[in-house]
Amino acid sequence: MNSALLLLRLVTGLLVAGHGVQKISFRLGGKGLAGGVEEFRQDGFRGGRLTALAAGGTQVGAGLLLAAGALTPLAGAGVMGVMSVALTVKRPHGLWVQNDGYEYPLLLVAVPAALVLAGPGAWSLDALLGYTNWPLWPTAGCLALGPVSGLLTRLALYQTPSLTTHPRNAS
Repeated sequence: MNSALLLLRLVTGLLVAGHGVQKISFRLGGKGLAGGVEEFRQDGFRGGRLTALAAGGTQVGAGLLLAAGALTPLAGAGVMGVMSVALTVKRPHGLWVQNDGYEYPLLLVAVPAALVLAGPGAWSLDALLGYTNWPLWPTAGCLALGPVSGLLTRLALYQTPSLTTHPRNAS
C-alpha cells in the first residue's frame, strides 16, 4: 500500500507542479508569465499577472508538498482548488480531453481527494514527522476547502464574455 500511495503522490504532485512551472516560466515548455497571463485572459479571467502567479504558485507549491507527502490534507486542498477552476473552464467542452473537456482536471481533483482520505503512507514527510493519521476535522475541512476555494476563485475572477469581445469568438 505504501508504494502505491508514493506512486500516486509522486506522479500527481510532480505533474501538477510542472504544470504550474509552465504557467509562470519558460521551463518545461512554458510560455513565460506573459503566456500564463494570456491563457487566463483567453479563458475569461481578470487579474493578469497576479492571477497567473497565484495559480502557478499554488500548483508548484501544493504539487511539491503532495509529492513529498507533506501537510497532505492542505496540499490536496491546494491541488483540488486550482484543478476545480480548470474543471469549470473545460466543462463546456464536455468530459473527454480530446474535445478539450474536463476529464484530466477531474482526475486531478479526485486523486488528491483520495490521498487526503487515505493519508500519505509511511514513505512521506508527514509520516517522518508523526502525522500519519490526520484527525477528521482537518481532513474533512481540506476536502471541502479545495473545491470550494476553486469555485469561489472562479466566481470572483471570471468575467462573463460578450460575444463580440471574447478572444475565442474574435475573427
